[in-house]
Amino acid sequence: MTTRITRLFTEHPQSVDETYFQHMAFAGRFSFKLFCAAFAALIHAILPFLFEKTASGIVRQLYERTHNRGR
Repeated sequence: MTTRITRLFTEHPQSVDETYFQHMAFAGRFSFKLFCAAFAALIHAILPFLFEKTASGIVRQLYERTHNRGR
């Protein structure tokens, strides 16, 4: 039982060559950047002269960082 639970938490991080805590840190930073992109897009929706390329730039950066990661 413990092995199965351990595998649930470690199988995916190992597939991208990270430990559980390295993956947690990466995913945490990733989610924070997505939050920033979403917030910039929301502000841009209200005030279109602000953050004109911010959200798309963040998404592009995240895509480049994660594309084919761990393969």
